[in-house]
Amino acid sequence: MTAKRWILREQDSQRAASLARVLGVSPVVASLLIARGYAEEVSARGFLQPSYDQLHDPYLMLGMRAAVERVLRAIDQGEPILVYGDYDVDGTTGTAVLLRGLGMLGARTGFHVPHRFTEGYGIQQPALERAAAEGYKLVVSVDCGIRAHDPLYWARDNGLDVVITDHHLPDEGEGVPPAFAVLNANQLGCNYPDKNLAGVGVAFKLIHALFRERGREAQVSSFLKIVAIGTVADVARLVGENRTIVALGLKDLVNARNRGLRALMEVSGCGDGRGMRAYDLGFRIGPRINAAGRMDAARAVVELFATKDPVEARQLAEHLERRNQERKQVQAEIVARATSELESGSSAEYSHVAVIAGEDWHRGVIGIAASKIAEKIHRPCVVISLEDGIGHGSARSIEAYHLLDGLTECADLFVKFGGHSHAAGITIRAEQIPELRRRLNVHAAAHLTEDDLQPRVNVDAELAPESINFELARQLSALEPFGAGNPRPVFLTRNLRVMSEPMVMKDQHLKLRLAGPAGRPLETVWWHCMQGLEKTPAVNSSVDLAYTIETNEWNNEVRLQLCVEDLRF
Repeated sequence: MTAKRWILREQDSQRAASLARVLGVSPVVASLLIARGYAEEVSARGFLQPSYDQLHDPYLMLGMRAAVERVLRAIDQGEPILVYGDYDVDGTTGTAVLLRGLGMLGARTGFHVPHRFTEGYGIQQPALERAAAEGYKLVVSVDCGIRAHDPLYWARDNGLDVVITDHHLPDEGEGVPPAFAVLNANQLGCNYPDKNLAGVGVAFKLIHALFRERGREAQVSSFLKIVAIGTVADVARLVGENRTIVALGLKDLVNARNRGLRALMEVSGCGDGRGMRAYDLGFRIGPRINAAGRMDAARAVVELFATKDPVEARQLAEHLERRNQERKQVQAEIVARATSELESGSSAEYSHVAVIAGEDWHRGVIGIAASKIAEKIHRPCVVISLEDGIGHGSARSIEAYHLLDGLTECADLFVKFGGHSHAAGITIRAEQIPELRRRLNVHAAAHLTEDDLQPRVNVDAELAPESINFELARQLSALEPFGAGNPRPVFLTRNLRVMSEPMVMKDQHLKLRLAGPAGRPLETVWWHCMQGLEKTPAVNSSVDLAYTIETNEWNNEVRLQLCVEDLRF
């Protein structure tokens, strides 16, 4: 197991104490608020108390008025509207939101979610040609289209209006495509206050504006449950408007009336939605939705959220559950094969980026494989599945490296590519892969230091053992939802004694009972540590612990639990 650097954040105790008095919270929580950029009373209270009025005016988004006018004209004139969504969880939840919202406003709608393997990512001209042949005059995209220049030139020349809703970065050279309207906070000239919206969030802002125009804004908040799922599962930063969306959506899940959402929560082990957290959206609900697009056709997700039949809802939810189980099996196989190739193949020669390729690897899980390997080796990673001389790849990065910048430097090598700063997709000819590996490593070597390549644990504060209690856990819960951009706080406590023999669980995890000088036991779990752990702590030995604090409910008993981020003997 690679040694990690512990970076203890500097504390401003005086400032934290002052904010703690004003807010009525502990200095620990006040210090966390300051570190997250909420050092003033007004901003801190806004962070702690998300509310609907924190959502931005949708008309602040460039292109919104033109988009709204065109959609309302289609509704009023009875023109059918095709919603064209991506096949991942962000795209399918956004498609479900748009279909439901447009339907409530009286629109005639259809939808198209491309098949990952037969059509590929993004807006494709053949799909637009079919839409036009079927009588559609308006297409609204979700989570795709910002780089679809050629298909949109065809649409414009053939009388098909397209409204793009997307959050991916536009082409640097070409800018936005020739759509009727483009909604994307990241496009040049857009002054929308929040650039972090997921694709489902942009689609939601269109619904927000449409419902306002029809005098039905009171109904807008009902969409936030599904918007929250897509936002968390797409690993969007949970700050600003995203935090508000997710906090309100989570709170409202217990009131969900959508048959499909209810069935999905049940098969995911989330019950009636009571007490759900962002973790449940990201690691229970989200993977089951994503599995449809990864393993098969993602239409089932849209159908799940659209159905009003409880029997069909249950069948569709169970279909997603089966697909997710299949995904887990295939994923484990591909991760093992990619890791083996990394250790023995040509990628091992390069020290900054791993570029791993194999024949006929399941394209639905290579993104997860890239993510897991990047986490394991703490290097950017590209995993490529080769089929008939063409490689379809997914890339994932580490915090310090802007992946899309690196790929852009290699743009001439790709058939196509696109994505974000830390996640991207590529299509490349097999013979170009060695050159991609070389050039990407050259670029990364020029932009990464040795420190960047050493995994780190960012520690928010050092705590004495007696400070770890239920009251602190309760106050920390006010900082939820945790996720990208708002991580669960990590604490450090030194010289904890190992009270009993550590217990290995399922050959993967380690359960410990630790205590400070006062002797009060602290239940501690170290998830997924056994593969790289050379030895377990001995009874009565002393350890320093970096950890998060959680509450764990079992058999109607709530217990305090520490979750290990790292441990030093």
